[in-house]
Amino acid sequence: MAVLFVPFALFILFIFNAMTYRFCTKAEMSNERQIKVFRTINVSITILLISSYLEVLYT
Repeated sequence: MAVLFVPFALFILFIFNAMTYRFCTKAEMSNERQIKVFRTINVSITILLISSYLEVLYT
């Protein structure tokens, strides 16, 4: 299961980071604000991916 889930999780993180970058450039955010936005989104997506992996693993 982990063999399939890790590449999927990395792909999801890459896509969300690309969308976040586009959002930040379109909104013309300052660098300090961009760092906070990226950190918040990456932590949220990581928590979501870990919880979904645990749900699939133990269900």
